[in-house]
Amino acid sequence: MDIIHRLRSVAHRFGVDITRYPGNWSGLQLVRLLAEHRVNVVIDVGAHAGGYGSMLRSAGFPGRIVSFEPLRSPRSELHRAARKDEHWHVYPYALGEKSGTVVMNVAGNSGASSSVLPMLDRHRVAAPHAQYQGKQTAEMRCLGELWEELIKPDDRVFLKMDVQGYEENVLKGLGGHFGECVGIQMETSLVPLYQGVWSFKEALELVTGKLGMTVMSVIPGFTDPRTGQMLQCDLVLFRDVRVDVEQLSALSGNGPEILTGRASSSAGRGGLSRK
Repeated sequence: MDIIHRLRSVAHRFGVDITRYPGNWSGLQLVRLLAEHRVNVVIDVGAHAGGYGSMLRSAGFPGRIVSFEPLRSPRSELHRAARKDEHWHVYPYALGEKSGTVVMNVAGNSGASSSVLPMLDRHRVAAPHAQYQGKQTAEMRCLGELWEELIKPDDRVFLKMDVQGYEENVLKGLGGHFGECVGIQMETSLVPLYQGVWSFKEALELVTGKLGMTVMSVIPGFTDPRTGQMLQCDLVLFRDVRVDVEQLSALSGNGPEILTGRASSSAGRGGLSRK
């Protein structure tokens, strides 16, 4: 029995499972999809300690990785993962609908379940070790404001979001630039886990119906160890052609809103800096 199996055996006694990221799914499959759609830039929102970027590199993705992680402790690990990779860049921001200052709720599972949003009892009961242990102030930026500093006109962009219920706000902050993303990966909840988030049905209807994406893979996620019920999964979606930016003008505030509003902080804009 190798070390991973031994650790898993011990963890199972406490209702916790240990898997390689992403659990029950092959990074090679994702990299094949990225190659098929000629993706050369991955924006990694909610990068945590760098597991996603490391998985991409291990599976052979050669392009640029742009990671955002607002919490200090996991970001220090993220820096270590990316420090020898000249094509992997790290930024210390939370991303949302508007720029400003935000208070993050820091989760007990090494920050992996941290969120701007309050955690609901359904999450706390299924994963007591993930309950919030403190708060941390972070700078929030709007991805749409940073886009031209990060992305070149001919880049093929894949947007990955792991922001614990804040995906809708990230998309609103992206605005019309969503039309320049050829694919997205986003964590979605099958039951409410954080306060005030959209439902799985609403998320699916938005990205497949209004934003023109096609689901190409579903990655199993957080499962209640008591019941076996899956509570979260990741959707991987792509499209073959760019959406006309005018069709998405609502996302940049120039037309009727596609996305319903959510409360967020706002403040003045600042320059882009890596830390």
